[in-house]
Amino acid sequence: MLLELQRIHVPSGQRVILQDISWQEFETILDELGDHRRVRLAYDDGLLEMMIPLPEHEDDKEIIGDLIKALLEELDIEFRSLGSTTFKKPTTQGLEPDQCFYIQNEATIRGKKRIDLAVDPPPDLAIEIDISSRTHPSIYEALQVPELWRFDQGNLQINRLNFGKYQEVLESPNFPGLDLKQMIPHYLKESKTLGRNKVLKAFRQRVREQIQLS
Repeated sequence: MLLELQRIHVPSGQRVILQDISWQEFETILDELGDHRRVRLAYDDGLLEMMIPLPEHEDDKEIIGDLIKALLEELDIEFRSLGSTTFKKPTTQGLEPDQCFYIQNEATIRGKKRIDLAVDPPPDLAIEIDISSRTHPSIYEALQVPELWRFDQGNLQINRLNFGKYQEVLESPNFPGLDLKQMIPHYLKESKTLGRNKVLKAFRQRVREQIQLS
């Protein structure tokens, strides 16, 4: 399997689809590629997708993650950010979000070095940047992630899990009362010209003003 993987070329921003991959083969691929790798994986009942993100994708992911961390800090909410951790539902689904956060369930997994969805809750919020990757809502639904954000062409779509299926909503269940559909894309765009630090300071001030009005 390792020799076969070494022969597979995945261009940045492109996807390679492998069919009829068993769960054991998926687990083997994860082990052989290791934790420190560029390639991202998504597995759905025998179908394996491999993708290497573009720099633009990674840049947006980091800024959005920083904005959410700043928001949680301003709200004085404990959280744990687990980035692109591999989450699995043996023996059918597995994926690695662009970014994810434990918020409501932070205390439940606090200090844990390994997350096992057989006994641990899924992340409260998962984030996908649809620049060079393809979001897999059906896998997130199978993993029972309560909230999924999708960024596509500068727009933020907020999805809430409702009876096992995602429903698009106007307001984040994790951050009620905040117009994040407008705020997050705005400050993400501003970061392209103003820089990260100035944008984070401005965003924190905006959040404080919102809190005072609520």
